[in-house]
Amino acid sequence: MMRFKHIVVLGAGLLAVALAQASALEQFKSFVASTKAAKGEFTQKQVKNTNGEAPKVSTPASGTFVFARPGKFIWTYVKPYDQVLQADGDQLFIFDKDLNQVTVKKLGDALGSSPAAILFGSNDLEKNFTLSEAGAREGLEWLKAVPKAKDTSFEQITIGLRNGLPEAMELKDSFGQTSVLSFRKIEKNPALTATSFKFVMPKGADVFNNN
Repeated sequence: MMRFKHIVVLGAGLLAVALAQASALEQFKSFVASTKAAKGEFTQKQVKNTNGEAPKVSTPASGTFVFARPGKFIWTYVKPYDQVLQADGDQLFIFDKDLNQVTVKKLGDALGSSPAAILFGSNDLEKNFTLSEAGAREGLEWLKAVPKAKDTSFEQITIGLRNGLPEAMELKDSFGQTSVLSFRKIEKNPALTATSFKFVMPKGADVFNNN
């Protein structure tokens, strides 16, 4: 029994070393292939470049996320405001708690070339994105994803990985603004039920249907 435990520990150690040495693309493809669902915590800030001046950084936002492929997720902002983005695979619900207001949109093909598709979409990423290595920075291996569609609101996404998990994501739009996200406490393939992503309409909420 002790020998078996040593083999398991050794195997886990070798896997960790292999992931640490793997390229960003290899790590990300492994993550996508082995992760049908995940949950964790995030922080997010906006960085806007100004002509010749220091970049302007927004107040950081933070919250939690849970997703299940394809196209099901709950992205919850806790600070500095309460907002929930929830998709059930068919529709996207945006709930502003302060206003008690819900906007409903059809998920449709819009998810395919959106930043959300990187983490929450199908496994066929190269259908919608051109993927390439973006080097090492801040202890992470970076992957660049450029949308193939010309009508998206952003120019590129970069994803920083370490030990087979995404730890950071940068979304650069066409207006010189970059959304910078960091992820922590990621749990792969947590137990989820068939109703985990079913949106329950808040009592008395104003509903705007944009389908």
